[in-house]
Amino acid sequence: MLEQPHFGRRLKRLRLARGLSQAALVGDGMSTGYLSRLESGERRPTERAVSYLADRLGVDASALTGPSDGRSLTGVLAAAVSAPPGTDETAALGRAVEEDAGADPAARWQALWLLSRAAGRDGDYELERTRLRELIELSDRLEDPELRTRSRVRYARCTRALGDMRAAEPAAVEAMSVARDARVRVPDTLAALMVLISVETELGKLEAAGRHVAELERDLLPRASAAQAAEALWTAAVVSNREGDDETARARLDRALGLLHSRDDLTLWARLRAAATAAALQMSPPRVAAAERWLTEAASVLRLIGTPLQLQEMRALQAQLAFHQGRLDDARTLSEDLLGEADLRLSYRDRVRLSVLDGRLKILSGRADQGIAVLERLGQQATETRNLDLAAHIWKALATTLADVRAAEARPGR
Repeated sequence: MLEQPHFGRRLKRLRLARGLSQAALVGDGMSTGYLSRLESGERRPTERAVSYLADRLGVDASALTGPSDGRSLTGVLAAAVSAPPGTDETAALGRAVEEDAGADPAARWQALWLLSRAAGRDGDYELERTRLRELIELSDRLEDPELRTRSRVRYARCTRALGDMRAAEPAAVEAMSVARDARVRVPDTLAALMVLISVETELGKLEAAGRHVAELERDLLPRASAAQAAEALWTAAVVSNREGDDETARARLDRALGLLHSRDDLTLWARLRAAATAAALQMSPPRVAAAERWLTEAASVLRLIGTPLQLQEMRALQAQLAFHQGRLDDARTLSEDLLGEADLRLSYRDRVRLSVLDGRLKILSGRADQGIAVLERLGQQATETRNLDLAAHIWKALATTLADVRAAEARPGR
């Protein structure tokens, strides 16, 4: 049995990681007062209490009672940041954070930053959000403007990935406000401005996004690194695309891809080509040939070093590309296989776009009622959650697909 106060700290961290209040955790089988004394270390847990709490948390009892390795958070953190490439210290770092008494908030911030980044890389956006909430609180306690900016930028990106635009917008606005007021360095200011532009675009606030793109290109882009400039230009290209200025969007995409070579940062090089593929397929008309070239280049790298999330994103893009190339059977197989996976890690936006594709394919295969129902449900959901750019895409996809069906039916010989 793990001794107090370590048991209480681990119990509290597990509860908070799941977003549970004390009342929600104990249910009808335990009093909140008893739980509070367990978490504070005042009471030693019984075997029955451990079994009950483990069941309520959805973990094995060993997650609560397993032995501590005796290392401090600072020691585990040092081992994590100095580990050889390919070494996964996430589990050890997570245990150290659970048992940490909070004596060194800066070390705790760094540990949570690494853990949140690992969760985001795995596509576990709910866990990432939980970590980032504490990161924001810690950065405010530390009164460090760069840490305050970075934690809010990441929180805005995470909640955007979850489709929670009501949380993403204020986080992005606050990140930009902190960056400006404190006059933080260009990389942090640029990151804050990019996430604000992305959120504004998703909310359909294209006028505001356009003003911020002009600020980005005028004040920050000339002083940015090649890698960050490439990401910024891709962000600006998406805005141009939504504004209907495909010529500017193409120019920005081409310029972005020319800034970064595979020898500079292979992972970012591949990610940028995958992002450019998505943008090219959303143009009107889609740049299918360019999308195929960029996705082929990205796939050659991601198949070797891509994370499970990146591989799912690649397959989703392959399904979209197949659809635009007229290979509907391939698109159907790819989309159905991916949507049927038990461990689907895609962001909210990518899931919806894949489901939109599934709905369009249903309509085109003669199951119009099913496909229309899918798209109407997705459109209503996106509108209600303020994903207005996504909602516009869904309604446009529905209208375009129905028009294609009617045109096909009207052809001579049918």
